[in-house]
Amino acid sequence: MTGVSLSRWTMSYFAVALAALVLGEALMLAGYGFPAAPLRAPQTLVLVHLIAIGWLSLLLCGALFQFVPVLVARNLHSDTLPLPALVLLVAGLGLLLCGFLQLAGTIAPTPSLLPYAATALAAGFAIVLYNLGRTLWAARPLPLPARFVAVGLACLAATVTLGAIFSFAFAALLPSEALAAIAASGLPLHIIAGLGGWLTFVAMGVGYRLLAMFMLAPELDGLRPRTALWLGAGALAVAIVGGLALALLDISVFPALLASAVLGAVSLALYGADIVYLYRARKRRIIELNSQMAALALLSLATAAVLGAVLLALGLFFDQIGTLVFLLAFGWLGGLGLAKLYKIVAFLTWLECYGPVLGKQPTPRVQDLVVEARARKWFLLYYAAVWSGSVALAIAQPLLFRLAAGAMLVATIAIAAQLVRTRLLSDVAAGNRLPEGAHRPHLLISLAATG
Repeated sequence: MTGVSLSRWTMSYFAVALAALVLGEALMLAGYGFPAAPLRAPQTLVLVHLIAIGWLSLLLCGALFQFVPVLVARNLHSDTLPLPALVLLVAGLGLLLCGFLQLAGTIAPTPSLLPYAATALAAGFAIVLYNLGRTLWAARPLPLPARFVAVGLACLAATVTLGAIFSFAFAALLPSEALAAIAASGLPLHIIAGLGGWLTFVAMGVGYRLLAMFMLAPELDGLRPRTALWLGAGALAVAIVGGLALALLDISVFPALLASAVLGAVSLALYGADIVYLYRARKRRIIELNSQMAALALLSLATAAVLGAVLLALGLFFDQIGTLVFLLAFGWLGGLGLAKLYKIVAFLTWLECYGPVLGKQPTPRVQDLVVEARARKWFLLYYAAVWSGSVALAIAQPLLFRLAAGAMLVATIAIAAQLVRTRLLSDVAAGNRLPEGAHRPHLLISLAATG
């Protein structure tokens, strides 16, 4: 982190993201959306986009504003732009959810809010892409983790573009037959670009760097991680570009999806081997809670990959797509997000509070800001609930699924409470909490800089 300033608005992104996760889990507990409603029902679309944009995308944007500069050893292009981006993204998400509620008949159907939602979300993500893109462009040639991020940002652009096409299609405002063809066949491409490219591929790249940094393991940049990068990027290109070409030719996109799945599976296998190597090669012999829980997220990813292959072989893949997406969204991405939040919030709070007095005053360690024994049970409850929810979906037991969602909600609120305690320095010994010259951190913004 030497020479890199703290991102002022990262904590605000994290707070909004956690609020969206809690709301999404509460809706699942209440029986709103899938599995009580079909996968393509407006109620399910409300839930899916609340999690995909409100929780996972805002979480990742906030993390990237802080850690892209770490990946490339340069300051963020602009520390001012994240705030208007956040405002636009939250406004766009609100409009999008209301637009789906219009489709469900919950609120008045006219005028359609979906085009306005698409415009606001596109503007917000465009600011994110510009800010991060300028930061990466200035740092060429990029190190390996940053290349994963660059591919993921390209997938974000594709995801937003496809989402905008769907929004205008719902409002019957598409100006051409080509866009109508994409809207008719492009949903799988939208999911792959978002879940596989933007969220998973970026998480893979950042994971290479953060796991190495937090476990004191060697940074990887050899043949295997490079092959994982190129195969993964190839899989995404085949799915998105190839799928779009097939859709425009009025041909089924399934061949592109199948070829992409094969390439993606190999990429994930290589990535998994790299992560196992990082755990084994670490210098920090006692694994901290965040890395332990990240391992459970990776286990969820591996389980989803194996389950997907089995279902495909049995001809049940599309019957169980909801189960797979749930396990990936909450077990892999959501679990990894919560695990890394636990460390990132403590690490950034420590830098903000004690960075100005390092070497001048005795200061607590990063680990002194948290109580892992207290948080561990809530993480274990979260993963147990996610896995139980996945089983409930697979065997079509909606009541069991709602109970699992309730357990997820309890665990998430408890983990969020631990993050607030960290931010407020509540678990630091009183006599060592604020040495002279230290900065008391604000809950939602970072005002101090390091470097």
